Order: sequence, then structure tokens, then C-alpha cells
Amino acid sequence: EAAHVFSSALPLFFGCGTPAVPPQTGRVVNGEDARPHSWPWQISLQVKHGSRYHHTCGGTLIAPRWVLTAGHCIWPGDVYRVVLGEHDMSRQEGTEQVRDVLRIVVHPSWDIDHVADGNDLALLKLDKSPVMNDSVALACLPPDGEILPHGTACYISGWGNLYTHGPMPDKLQQALLPVVEHSVCSRSDWWGINVKKTMICAGGDDVSGCNGDSGGPLNCLGQDGRWFVQGVTSFVSSRVCNEVKKPTVFTRTSAFAEWLSQVTEPNNDDHTKNLTPC
Repeated sequence: EAAHVFSSALPLFFGCGTPAVPPQTGRVVNGEDARPHSWPWQISLQVKHGSRYHHTCGGTLIAPRWVLTAGHCIWPGDVYRVVLGEHDMSRQEGTEQVRDVLRIVVHPSWDIDHVADGNDLALLKLDKSPVMNDSVALACLPPDGEILPHGTACYISGWGNLYTHGPMPDKLQQALLPVVEHSVCSRSDWWGINVKKTMICAGGDDVSGCNGDSGGPLNCLGQDGRWFVQGVTSFVSSRVCNEVKKPTVFTRTSAFAEWLSQVTEPNNDDHTKNLTPC
């Protein structure tokens, strides 16, 4: 039993969650520019419109050829690519690596018409592994079933709106979002029954949830000094993105550890064909 618990706590790959450039971890309320490449597992998911690609969602590099994003970011028939090593979208910085998406595996229980049911995840297989360096690195995933304590300091990252209905930034943003435990987040005057136990809430005071992207990571520092992606951004209040008692809601990655490892297992192409592709 002890051996099983220990093995389940291991990340998918060693050498994860340790950025060469440490993130800025100040308590900035309304978000800030991230330190360039301090979240090296953050990717830009881009969709093809005509002959050009446009940023549509965030995502996380969790294995050399696998990116984790939200199910609601994926639409049947659309063509996607992944940009890694990105920071400032307004210019070429020389750190970017572009990869085509070879296969898309949406969680089989995801339903766009029932967002509050959860399972808002998709895995993207890249055509080839990126080169790992100071700008591109793997995220750690938490052990199966891990629940973070109320008030744990985590950081959302992405190229989301700077404020409600505001402009999209060029540079990667981050914002501090403390975890809100399920017993609080599911109160009737908070999110109520819309929040399931497979989700994790963070924020909900005057901290901005705008700065993240759909599909992007909730980054939380582990006790061992590594960063773990504990959530995938799923939904926020439709009125304003920093509404009191309406924290940002994420798909809790520790609730899907088995599915994630199953799909991303090396040489598992036959298995992924049996899941729901888009």
C-alpha cells in the first residue's frame, strides 16, 4: 500500500515543475506581466482562421508530446497548433517553438451543453517533441486525489483579458488566486451546485481571474519546491471575472490522474482511438 501511494505521487516525467527563471510570487491583486519564461510549461493554443493562426486558449505541457487544455477549447473540424516558449505575442523573441497537433483526445464525459458537469479536459498530441530548454519545460501533475487546503496560494497564468471586457495583453500575465475549499465554493451564495468535487476553485475576492485563459494552468508550489498544475481553467462568472464569491473554477487535475496517465502512456496510440476525438 505504501509503495502504491508513493508511486502515485510521482509526476508523469521527472525534471518537471522547476523553471530556470523563478516566477515572481508577489501578492499582486489585479495581475501583472509574468517574468518571461517563468511558467515554461505554459503554451498558446492557436486556431487556424483562413491562412492565419490566432490565440484561442492556454494549455500546459505535461509530457514531451502532450499538452493539457480544456475540452471547451476544442471544436470539431477546427485546425490547431501549439506555440511553446511564448511570452510577448507582439513580436518574435527567438524562443518560440511551433508544433502541429497530431491528435486530439477530449475527455469522454465532457459535454459542451453541460459545463457544470465537469470533465472539461482535452489532451493534444504534438507532431514532435519540443526542445526542452530554459523557455520550454514540463509541468508536474499532482498525485491522484490530492486536495489543496483552503487559502493555498496559487497563480493563474495566461494571455486573458487585462480586466472585464478589457483588451488582450501581448505579454503573458499572472495573478495570485488563493484556493477556496469545496465546502465554501459550493455554498448557495457562491457557486452552489455548479461546482463539483472534481473541480477546484480559486480567487473570488478582489483578485482578478481575468488574466488567465480558458484551458490554462493553475500553478501551485509543492512542498518539495516544484510547481504543480493543480487545475485547468474551466469557467468564471459571466458578468465580471473578479466577482466576489464567484471564484475562477478549474478542472482539478488530481481527480483525473488515471485518465491522464492512461492517454499519455507512451505507444498508446491504439487506446486513444477508442476515446472521443474531436
